[in-house]
Amino acid sequence: MGNVTVGDLVPAFRATLQTGEEITESSIVGKKHILFFYPQDDTPTCTKEACNLRDNYSFFEQQGYTVLGISKDTAKKHQKFIDKYSLPFSLIADPEMSMLNAFGFFGPKMFMGKEVMGTYRTTVVTDEKGVITHLIGDVVAAEHTEQIKKALGL
Repeated sequence: MGNVTVGDLVPAFRATLQTGEEITESSIVGKKHILFFYPQDDTPTCTKEACNLRDNYSFFEQQGYTVLGISKDTAKKHQKFIDKYSLPFSLIADPEMSMLNAFGFFGPKMFMGKEVMGTYRTTVVTDEKGVITHLIGDVVAAEHTEQIKKALGL
């Protein structure tokens, strides 16, 4: 699952933050990032994941990480999600799936016993140079902060 592996540079993409500001792979360079890819705003599991990261956001900031969520939802839908749950981080709107396809995190998956096309819930950690240092594929939404801490040795 996915086109990227640890040690790769973040692939080329073009998407939009919830504010309408464009973001590209060069936007990632210069800071460490936690990029969490998720299927859809305001669904039970995605909300648990976003709120778990929200509740631990200051920890990641103290470690020098910028947290960004990515889904194929629109910027407008992202802003509603941010407002509803007081999310302190930005969300990347990728309805054209530039980022999802570049990373390889969209395709066939099992959902409720059926094969459907969807987003692979995956978290990518990068360093300041835009190099992928960690990939977390078996995300447990309500415990995601602990998964990231464990992966990073924090």
